[in-house]
Amino acid sequence: MPMTYRTHGTCSQAIIFDLDGDTIKKVEFIGGCSGNTQGVAKLVEGMKAQDAIAKLEGIKCGPRPTSCPDQLAKALKEALAR
Repeated sequence: MPMTYRTHGTCSQAIIFDLDGDTIKKVEFIGGCSGNTQGVAKLVEGMKAQDAIAKLEGIKCGPRPTSCPDQLAKALKEALAR
């Protein structure tokens, strides 16, 4: 079942994603830089969530302390903790 994560501190407003166990099945960003968020979504689909977290966590967007990829890492961590 798809999950929705409300982002904080980014241009995107939310991330809708689906996990199959610990594998990322689908990712869709609502808002944000369309090309970049589509690229990130396609790159992580099929990846283990922990691998995606390790690659994306801590990425910043310009002067912001977070980014859309970092927010995806936070969303995945939250989902795995459930």
